[in-house]
This record gives sequence, C-alpha cells and structure tokens, in this order.
Amino acid sequence: MSDSLDPGGTPVSPPRGRWRWGGRHARLAGGLTGVVLAIALTGFILAAWHASTDGAKTADSPVPAAWARPVVDADSLGQRSGVQVTRVAVTGGGGLVDLRFTVVDPELANTLHDEDTPPAVVDEQTGLVVHELLMNHSHTGVYKTGVTYYLVFENPGNWIHRGGRVSVLLGNAQVEHVAVR
Repeated sequence: MSDSLDPGGTPVSPPRGRWRWGGRHARLAGGLTGVVLAIALTGFILAAWHASTDGAKTADSPVPAAWARPVVDADSLGQRSGVQVTRVAVTGGGGLVDLRFTVVDPELANTLHDEDTPPAVVDEQTGLVVHELLMNHSHTGVYKTGVTYYLVFENPGNWIHRGGRVSVLLGNAQVEHVAVR
C-alpha cells in the first residue's frame, strides 16, 4: 500500500477501517461478480431445461408421455393396428413428412384416425411430435387389404430430416427407430 505526501512532504497513510476501491480491487470485485452471475445463469438454464424435459419422455421411449402408445416391432404393428409401415420420407423441400403404409387388416386399420390416438411421427432425437396433416387430409371410406395408403404431415422447421430416426404412431401402437428417407 503506498503512502501519499502532505503539502509539507511528510508521508501520510490512508485512514484505517475504510476500503480504498482502487483499480485492482474494482477489477477483482467485477471479475468475481461476473463469475457468480455466469454460474447462476448456467444453473438457471440447466434447471429450466431439466424441468421442461422432466417426465416428458418415458425412460425407454423417445415419445412424449402424452403421446405414448404400446411399443411394438414393425411386424407386430399389423396385428395391433392393421397396417405395415412401408416408408417414411421427407418431401416438399423438407417441409413435409410422407408416411406410407399398407393395409393388412381393414377392420383394425379403421382405428388410424381415432380422435384418442391420432396418427403422428416423433423425431427420436428431439422428441418433436409431428401430427398436423397437410390440409387436414385423412382417409375416408373403407380400407382395402393390400392397398398402400399415405399420410402427409407438415414438418415445421424441417425438424424431421433424411437419415434421422422416428417413432411412427398409428392406431393404438407405436413403432420405434424407423429410418427416414
């Protein structure tokens, strides 16, 4: 700590019990404040992220709990929902998801548009549920065995992309890890 000189040239010490907020102390206090704020902000962001995803997905499934249905393999989907998924592809410059399925049991296939279990595609990386059908299109009429039908979903933000994996929700079942073309 340096002493200053009085008008007569005699060294004078600063008064005791008072802080002198010179450059070094101010920089130290500012740096510590910045570190504390950065830690607090990081903690807040992590807590908010955890709260927003906590319980949103089941432990084994990428599908949000509100949309989850019994998981079946691709072969068992026909027994449960009356259809087999033949293709999931991104079309329309990335703005659409084209889901193709072949009917194996027309009676079970009628449940595809049930209000309690609407058709959807879930991106497995993000958990984003794509369920809005393009122009609200849905099949009307009787399904026929062996015929391939389609559903075209809007793909907002191009979240689902070629090479990704999705869960397909049809009727009261879901098939996971379907490759997107």
